[in-house]
Amino acid sequence: MPHPLRADPDDPLLERVRQFSLAYPEASERVSFGRPNFIVRTAFAFYGGSRKGVRDDSDTARSLVTKPDADDRLAWLEDERFYVPAYVGPSGWVGFRLDVGEPDWQLVAELIEASYRNTAPARLVRLLDGAPAGARHTGAHDDRSR
Repeated sequence: MPHPLRADPDDPLLERVRQFSLAYPEASERVSFGRPNFIVRTAFAFYGGSRKGVRDDSDTARSLVTKPDADDRLAWLEDERFYVPAYVGPSGWVGFRLDVGEPDWQLVAELIEASYRNTAPARLVRLLDGAPAGARHTGAHDDRSR
């Protein structure tokens, strides 16, 4: 039995998250566990979250869940708009509540980009950096470059 949809597909906050997320190479959207997920090979962002031990997730239903750089994660969690999401929080993900004050769309864009870079295949990240799709790393420790 599929999960019920847990987000209004016409929610303007979701629409804005969708625009940012689907702009990345090979990004697509699918609903998983009732929530919109933005994926390449795996999810890099999803809309709506929950917190461990909290039965009513209405305060996190309109949030963006991403995987930031590890160095930034602790700083983000000091901001009241951020929280540790259930299930994926222990793996370094954070939730950002979009319905607290006016959404900071520049921050949303940064969170989505960092999460994409942290979860997408390397060849797709190279596309963001302007490298051709077929390019590969040829560093000193890459035996394939010889």
